[in-house]
Amino acid sequence: MSPTGWWTLSLLLFAASVALFGALYWVQAVRQQRSDATLQSALQPRASTVPTPAAPRSALGWLEAIGQRFSGGRIERALLASEDRMLLDLGGWNTRRGTAIYVALRLLLAVAIVLPALALVDAEGAGRVFTVIAALAAGLLLPKIVLGIWAGRRRKRVNDELPMLIDLLRLLQGVGYSMDQSLQTLGEKLRPALPVLGREIHDANIAYAHGRSRSQSLRRLGEAYDDDDLRSLVQLILQVHAHGGAVQEPLKQFSLRLREQRRHTLKEKVGKLSVKMTVVMMLTLLPALMLVLSGPALLALASTLTRI
Repeated sequence: MSPTGWWTLSLLLFAASVALFGALYWVQAVRQQRSDATLQSALQPRASTVPTPAAPRSALGWLEAIGQRFSGGRIERALLASEDRMLLDLGGWNTRRGTAIYVALRLLLAVAIVLPALALVDAEGAGRVFTVIAALAAGLLLPKIVLGIWAGRRRKRVNDELPMLIDLLRLLQGVGYSMDQSLQTLGEKLRPALPVLGREIHDANIAYAHGRSRSQSLRRLGEAYDDDDLRSLVQLILQVHAHGGAVQEPLKQFSLRLREQRRHTLKEKVGKLSVKMTVVMMLTLLPALMLVLSGPALLALASTLTRI
């Protein structure tokens, strides 16, 4: 493959990744907007029963329609492994609509990268076959890579929001709220302070209101993010919900232990960073320092030797 072909293929991959990032952010915004609209329509009284005309199908609607054509088939089973479903669950898109859009994106990106690659790369025989395989792999793996990055960011946000969740829960318990009232307040009124965990608690409250037990509604919160501290907090909430009792002191001890653990983690990171910076300074600053200090002496010595 010529250098021009490689540069063109790299630009196509970059453009496809940017488009995919935009689509993922768009999906999240559309889901949040529809959830808020559904809640507002449920709170407002029904003025009339006149059906509204159907809105024109958007780009996400077309992707969903394409993905639903492969629902339950071999292609969907091949493109939706257990790892993909776990990533979709972490990203908050493990729904029928989310999986359909994900399958459609993987298929369309594979085709969208293969066709320009075949048109731009002038290869024959095995080189052409290798180009097709590489383009297909790039198109199929790019959505999964982006989804993995998004899930990692979401897991990090959950880890950052956990101390705030413990403090708010402890505050609500201190003013006399029960555990159910505290969870309802966290999921409804205090959700802007906890963008990810507040959304998860809100979904758990909806599942609990629809008849599931508290342990079933909080199962995803304790298992999806693979966080031992969050899992311990969920177990504490379930124990208080089932047996009652004072929870302020356990939450205080849990918060202190969590902060102490994170303080040690930060100290360890700072220690490793100082060692790395010492190596960088030795490789960059020391030669410059030696040149500044010994430069005049070397120039004087060279001038003396030239005069002899």
